[in-house]
Amino acid sequence: MFQIKKRTKNNSDFQKLTKALDQDLSITDGDEHEFYNQFNGLEDLAVVLIAYRDNQAIGCGAFKKYDEFTAEIKRMYVLPEEQGKGVASALLKELEKLASSLAYKTCILETGIRQPDAIALYKKNGYDITANYGPYMGVKNSLCFKKEL
Repeated sequence: MFQIKKRTKNNSDFQKLTKALDQDLSITDGDEHEFYNQFNGLEDLAVVLIAYRDNQAIGCGAFKKYDEFTAEIKRMYVLPEEQGKGVASALLKELEKLASSLAYKTCILETGIRQPDAIALYKKNGYDITANYGPYMGVKNSLCFKKEL
């Protein structure tokens, strides 16, 4: 079993997990990594969650304010050996609950078309593909999702 705990963007476990995420994305995104990476800063994150199993950080997720009614899901990551065990879905559901409690009506997110596991996760959790928003408009390798809370 695992637990989900609210932390801050400065938490060392969160820092380690996002570093691992960035290493994975640098491989997946290839030449486009620098472009995408500029939108993955930690400074604007409003809520950070970390999943723990036996006091070891195994996954994370966060959101930031996109606009008055919309939270943008960011930095979703689960260690490879923990994937497929419901950790990402649990993190996502908890992020949605917290966003709703802060009066957000919608969650949005972006992932890459080269990330089939992420795409499957979001579809499984009720996210619908939507028009690319903000910095992802016109970016052919970006896939944006939206979910009404």
